[in-house]
Formats: sequence, structure tokens, C-alpha cells
Amino acid sequence: MSSHSHAEGQLPHEPEKATLEGRNKVLGFWLFLGGETVLFGTLFSAFLALRHQVLDGPQPNELFKLSLVAAATAILLTSSLTSVFAIQALHNHNVKALINWLIVTVVLGLGFLGLEIYEFYHYVHEGHGFTTSAFSSSFYTLVGFHGAHVAFGIVWISSIIGQLMKKGLTVVTAPKVYVAGMYWHFIDVVWVFIFTVVYLMGKVV
Repeated sequence: MSSHSHAEGQLPHEPEKATLEGRNKVLGFWLFLGGETVLFGTLFSAFLALRHQVLDGPQPNELFKLSLVAAATAILLTSSLTSVFAIQALHNHNVKALINWLIVTVVLGLGFLGLEIYEFYHYVHEGHGFTTSAFSSSFYTLVGFHGAHVAFGIVWISSIIGQLMKKGLTVVTAPKVYVAGMYWHFIDVVWVFIFTVVYLMGKVV
């Protein structure tokens, strides 16, 4: 593992943008996030159109446990903060702190994912399966798709931690850390919309 003193002084302040390849990765990832936004927008639209089609299944206000969802939300938002600390460590060339903050982010992501899996398990036992109604299908598709993004992010950041431990912080690994941080913020923002549109509106409408 590279140390703070080893990396400091050998890299620019923003090593993720120090090379043309790094800048292209950041720009390309913004375009990717644009496509992801359209995709999630489509899933949100489908959910809003189908959320009252419950057939004989439970209503959203009978089903959702906001205390559990609020705990999952707090964990995921905290992970967004730790990813910010990781990027700060990146700009300070503090590799040890960078790795530690990324590990904390991964652990918090696993905590969120565990609560989401438990939530789905609970809902299925309440009679809210994927094929119960159009509402349930749109709910599991939207929330489950987000959960799959969280799982992918955990695997991705874990692989970057491995690369940092092996290769240290360079102009090659820095863009990977930076775009992974962008990705993590994106899935946090999407979750805020899910919490508002799916859970809060489901409780009051």
C-alpha cells in the first residue's frame, strides 16, 4: 500500500483530471449518468402510473414500514458523506485515508442492501409478491433496480480498493476513484427520489 508521504508531491492536486484519458473518463461517465437518469425516469413514470393498481394485494399505506426505510435512507446518505471524505483524501493524496473511507462506504452500502433484502422478504410474507399486482411489479422493478445498482457499486468500489492497495494512487487509479464517487452520489440521489415518491407518497396518498 502506498503511504501518504510516498504519493504526496508526485501527483497534481486533481490527479483524476491530470491526463486526457482521465478527463475523458469523467466526461464519458457524465454521459453514462445521463442515460441512467432517463432509465430511472422511465421506471418512476411506470410506477406512478401503476401505483394504485393493487388488485387484492395490500395498499402501500398498509405495507410500508417507514422506520425501516428511514434507517436504510440514513445509512445510504451517510455513505454518500463518507464517499465525499474519500474524494477529499484523494485530492490530499492521502492513500490510507482514501482506502479507509472507501471501506466505510462499502460497509454502509452493505448495511443498506441488507435492510432492503429484509424489507423485500417482509413484504413477500405480507402477500406482496412480484406478480401480486401491477403496483407490486412496478415497485419491485424500480426499488430492486436501484438495489442492483447499489450491489454493483459495492463490487466496483471493492475492486478499486484492491487496486489502490496494489498500485497506490496514480493518474490511472485516481479517475477510477473519482467516477466511482460520482456513481455513488447518483444512486444516493435516486434513492432520495424513491424515498419521497414511493414511500412518503405511498403513505399519504
